[in-house]
Amino acid sequence: MAKNALAIACDHAGLELKNEVKRYVLELGYEVEDFGTDTTEKVDYPDFAREVSERVSSGQYKRGILVCSSGVGMAIVANKYPRVRAVLAGDAHTALMSRKHNDANVLTLGANITPKEKALEIVSVWLRTEFEGGRHEKRINKIRDIEKEAKQNE
Repeated sequence: MAKNALAIACDHAGLELKNEVKRYVLELGYEVEDFGTDTTEKVDYPDFAREVSERVSSGQYKRGILVCSSGVGMAIVANKYPRVRAVLAGDAHTALMSRKHNDANVLTLGANITPKEKALEIVSVWLRTEFEGGRHEKRINKIRDIEKEAKQNE
């Protein structure tokens, strides 16, 4: 996996925005693996969220982007996976803080609520912002501990 590679996927409602985001990140020099969908025929968003989230969780990709109508369903599915910290970002500030303080590694977008120009701004900020570490690392470690405890309690 190249340092600047990411996984991307969407459901039928997110297809147009996913394609715009994909085109944009390719222009920025990223490698992109697209896990679908490639059609506007109705599909189930969990199937596509799974594809990206499994790969981010395993470390195959450092980051992923998911798009559905609201971004909510994709975020819910993604956050079921260990080591995935998905954020639904509707503005650049949320994208910035999700990276700086939370080391978010999956970005979800709502195609029906986020205009293309705003989505591309969000993606740009999210991709170029690094995790600050420091006091935030302690909090990320606590999240990891919670994941482990939850897994043991299943």
